[in-house]
Amino acid sequence: MTTPAPTNTSSRVAATRATAPVADEPGIGAWRAFLQAHARITRRLDEELQAAHGLSLAEYDALLQIAHAPGHRVRMNVLANRVLLSRSGITRLVDRLESDGSVERVACSTDARGQEAVLTKAGLERLRSAGGTHLEGVRRYFFERLDADDLASIEGSLGRLAGALEPDSRPTHEGCPPAEA
Repeated sequence: MTTPAPTNTSSRVAATRATAPVADEPGIGAWRAFLQAHARITRRLDEELQAAHGLSLAEYDALLQIAHAPGHRVRMNVLANRVLLSRSGITRLVDRLESDGSVERVACSTDARGQEAVLTKAGLERLRSAGGTHLEGVRRYFFERLDADDLASIEGSLGRLAGALEPDSRPTHEGCPPAEA
């Protein structure tokens, strides 16, 4: 059974807007500019990290997330949420980092269901080495192209968006739960 097409112009426009954004919809230009800027900047940062350190931007981000976690260790599911990868995607990424000696995967001693990625000394050195390249790229492609007012506005706006879309407040357990005494 098919739905008959709208007969008047305003109904057709409303039906079109309900299925896809149109070029003149308020805010669509900002959305497109955000997507293009994000894609172009992250592509350049990834290319520079690959060329200088043999490290993808996703791998750099994972190492950074682990380095900032208490004890330089983080549950795999938490890491997947932080680097915005699926569980299978984070498994493959950690497999690569583990094979080059940057991280170790260990079982959580108090929760047999969980695994943690632990930053190794070699991983920390690799992160430190790549950090300068990454920060220089962020300066060149982002900071230097915007003034202080632009940066403050972007931080406030995107902070509100991120806060509004934050995952629910279920516990994520940074590391393994403490052992029973």
